[in-house]
Amino acid sequence: MDFTVKSAVSFGWETFKKRPWFFVGASVVILVAYMVVGGITSGIDAAVGATPEDPSLIGGVINFALSALIGMGVIAFYIAAHDNPETVQLSALWHPQPFWKFLGASILMGLAIGIGFVLLIVPGIIATVFFLFTTFIVIDRGLGPIEAMKESMRIGRGERWTLLGLIAVLMLIALAGVLALFVGLLVAMPVTTLAFAHAYRVLSSRAGAMPAAPDARLAA
Repeated sequence: MDFTVKSAVSFGWETFKKRPWFFVGASVVILVAYMVVGGITSGIDAAVGATPEDPSLIGGVINFALSALIGMGVIAFYIAAHDNPETVQLSALWHPQPFWKFLGASILMGLAIGIGFVLLIVPGIIATVFFLFTTFIVIDRGLGPIEAMKESMRIGRGERWTLLGLIAVLMLIALAGVLALFVGLLVAMPVTTLAFAHAYRVLSSRAGAMPAAPDARLAA
């Protein structure tokens, strides 16, 4: 199957149209979940005398951990939605395993990309493209952080410029959603994430997926 920016975005849009209100509802649930996490963090900061401008360490750690749980569910949900759009349920948003692998992968990927942008902009962009699918691989196959980062590099080999173009287009779609009084974000979120999941599935299939770890919860 050919991989292009157009094919990925078209897949996201066509899949969204199969169950538009369901996917809009999922976007609402996800956004509310992030708002609740923000409220919890603000409450913790207020309790220890911290402020939004000077947040507490404990508040930051709890925010990061809870946001990771939401992120895990989002990835699991959209992988399932990509594979079975007619039958996926909101319950797929609860996917707390493998939490520590996901947390480790998120930290390592963030450090690699952050350091790249601090040193020079270009290395940061390169790191972003290299490790683009890392967290998807952790959730989908249960690989550890280092293995997932290596696998992300492997499956994206030969498609770096196309992936960079996909990132740019998906960012523009998300921006358009935000500018549309945020209501458009409820549509942009599922369309862009389904497009991203499609890119992951197509490139994984083309590269030949590595064996999944024993504790993987989703089929590759």
